[in-house]
Amino acid sequence: MRSIVADTGPIVCFLYRDDPDHPLVRTFLRDNAVALITTWPVISEAWHLLLARAGIKPALALMRWVNAGGLRVSAPHEDDPGALLELLERYADHPMDLADASLVLLAEQTRVNEILTIDRLEFDSYRTRDGRSLVNLLPARRRDRK
Repeated sequence: MRSIVADTGPIVCFLYRDDPDHPLVRTFLRDNAVALITTWPVISEAWHLLLARAGIKPALALMRWVNAGGLRVSAPHEDDPGALLELLERYADHPMDLADASLVLLAEQTRVNEILTIDRLEFDSYRTRDGRSLVNLLPARRRDRK
């Protein structure tokens, strides 16, 4: 099964059924046999958003998903702080946050260049430190299509 990097947005959309993008993410995951990998900054961000928007049940569902192995969380490497700082400084004029930087670094470390994200504009501009772009597999939302 091929692995893809998972950003916060699709994780939240999948677990929060009232999110307008829930059907988009649910359909993608139903129709594609993929292993989702992510980082602890993303899990932390998703926990916070789920708790604020939907309450404790979806937030706990997130951790149950992680615990069951359905959402793999990459352990940090010893040299990650320096690599993250390098990315954050490179994209200081973009809306890159720590979770985004951790995903770009994860893609670099795993050589996985496919991502599941709602943040199309941001991730279209990000590059790994070796210059690779990330390919978003989530179809554009209707409001994103021109």
